Amino acid sequence: MNQIDARGYSCPEPVLMTKKALEQGTPLTVLVDSETPLQNIRRFATNNGYQVSWKAVGEDYELTIS
Repeated sequence: MNQIDARGYSCPEPVLMTKKALEQGTPLTVLVDSETPLQNIRRFATNNGYQVSWKAVGEDYELTIS
């Protein structure tokens, strides 16, 4: 499984990182540190036909895109 760590980046960088990583295939795990990139990545992925699940991991979020 591919994984990217987008913690510490502000939008739109986490979405762009996710888009680039999805070109390599799925499943993909994305780590983010706030709700804004969480929502933006979820919206981007679902609008492009991917399934997205997420969970809180401490103060961060982990999205799984397939």
